[in-house]
Amino acid sequence: MEMKIIFAGAIFLGGWLWFYLFLRQLLFNLCTAFPLIKAMNTAQPDLIAIGAKRYTIVSVCSCLVVCAIVVAIVVIFCPLYLLISFFVGALVGLLMYMTKLSPKNRPMFDTFCSAYYRFVPDDELRTHMYNKNPHKMKVRLHTMGVSTDWVPNFKDKD
Repeated sequence: MEMKIIFAGAIFLGGWLWFYLFLRQLLFNLCTAFPLIKAMNTAQPDLIAIGAKRYTIVSVCSCLVVCAIVVAIVVIFCPLYLLISFFVGALVGLLMYMTKLSPKNRPMFDTFCSAYYRFVPDDELRTHMYNKNPHKMKVRLHTMGVSTDWVPNFKDKD
């Protein structure tokens, strides 16, 4: 009985790690990256290169493949109590990060800027994205005559 409890705890941790490493990336792509890329393209079609969308699609596809493989392994090889432990661990991970997966959350926006600055053709805007400075991004967008609607307003000062 003790070993079953230890295995259930380990599989619970595995479910949480599965969410944290793969599903969180998938949710980041769907809830933060794609909406920001779309908003940037709406503001100005060439504000971000087409490679950004392709990069995100590759990330989504690879995360889906890895997630499916892990779920298949767990479903095939684990008894019901371990299966439940795995998905409860994943659910705990989801509950921990659910409110943070939005472009309006500063760390998520900064993560987007860190990953996608290289797809911005304008040198000055790319530099401000690299430095994660939304205020200067808005100033540059205003200078370019482009809408700043895609840059969220944060409570902290830059």
